Amino acid sequence: MNPSPHQTPSPARGRGRLLILILLAVLAGLVVLGLVQRALHRRELVRETQDSAIARVVLIKAQPGPATRTVDLPANLAAWYEAPIYAQVSGYVKMWYKDYGAHVKRGDLLAEVSTPSIDAQYAAAKAHYEVINARYKLALITTQRWTALRGTQAVSRQEVDVQAANAAAQKAELDAAAHEVERVEALENFKRIVAPFDGIVTSRLVNVGDYVNAAGGNLNSRGAIAELFSVADVHRIRVFVSVPQDFASVISPRISAELSVPQYPGRVFKARFLATANAFNAATRTVTTELVLDNPDGLLWPNSYATAHIQAPGDPNVLIVPTSALIFRAQGMQVAKVVNHHVRLETVQVGTNFGMTTQVLSGMSLDDEIVANPTADMLDGDEVRVVTPTRGYNDVKPKDTEKPVPNVTSNDLRRVGAMPPPEENSPDDQAKPGERGATAPDSAPVRQEQGQH
Repeated sequence: MNPSPHQTPSPARGRGRLLILILLAVLAGLVVLGLVQRALHRRELVRETQDSAIARVVLIKAQPGPATRTVDLPANLAAWYEAPIYAQVSGYVKMWYKDYGAHVKRGDLLAEVSTPSIDAQYAAAKAHYEVINARYKLALITTQRWTALRGTQAVSRQEVDVQAANAAAQKAELDAAAHEVERVEALENFKRIVAPFDGIVTSRLVNVGDYVNAAGGNLNSRGAIAELFSVADVHRIRVFVSVPQDFASVISPRISAELSVPQYPGRVFKARFLATANAFNAATRTVTTELVLDNPDGLLWPNSYATAHIQAPGDPNVLIVPTSALIFRAQGMQVAKVVNHHVRLETVQVGTNFGMTTQVLSGMSLDDEIVANPTADMLDGDEVRVVTPTRGYNDVKPKDTEKPVPNVTSNDLRRVGAMPPPEENSPDDQAKPGERGATAPDSAPVRQEQGQH
């Protein structure tokens, strides 16, 4: 039997339609929710991208130059006087009397040289002098006699003049013979090797029986000439320091230095300025500077190595900035100031570069705040955001970091490595990166951006 056209639908069919409508509504809601979330994520991504495009910078201020400048440089110690002693005569060493480290006075005998040939020359020179002296005396007597007969007819005037000239020639020969005796006598004295001044024997390169050469010293088995002895006066010590050109401005009679040597750790020796070369070595670009210190106890030895801690007056009127804060451009050396969240490049004149820091002679003042580490692509007018530095990195004085910055995102802190350790912040206090309203924790106060002061 066919159903009546006016028969009502069954309850099962109505529930099916209701379920279909509910499913359609849920699907529509999910689609709408997905579109809304996608739009929100897109908007958040755009905001994050725009925010990431803004450079994060740390601001610092220039510091006044130090009242005293200090630099540590290697130094060489030398004796006040030091002399190598060579032989002036040829012969064999008869005996030496002073060894290494011996304290000697001026004129003390160090060694004797046996020189038979010079002894013979000395004896011959004295004998020749006696012969010439006898001839001179005879010529003098003859001249006196002929001169007494000048007024008589016994001798001619010519003969008298000849005898006078002969006496003068004999006198000249006598003088020459006397000088020869003195010369050989001086060589005789050189047989005695003596100390030229008070000091210490620092080397003895001779032994009994060694042959010494008049050409310049001890002729060893390989034919090289060496000194017989070396004597050094160490009651004062000369300190030679090679000062680099960058630090040459500290050299003046007002400088002083504290020396430290490896053999006396923890002990300091004070030296004072003596002289400087006033010219640079073309090979090393350093200037030799000489200091001096008293050494009454003889603790310091010649040719030692030392470290010189040089102190010199500074100029507090000259500003000092980290070298990393400078930008080298075609316009010259520049620094990056921040005004109303934007970079303003200023050209400065720099002075001495100390390595980590550099002098600034003009172009900025103590009140100017500059970017601590500007990037190479930073241009005039770029927008920036000021953040606090990581502790211990680009240290800034507390007075420069006391003003907090409201609404600084955790993304800002991550850009400069200033995120606090996780244990310093509870999970409730941390906001997810990118969420609006995420702020820096209280344990990491952030400096207020310029323009909000």
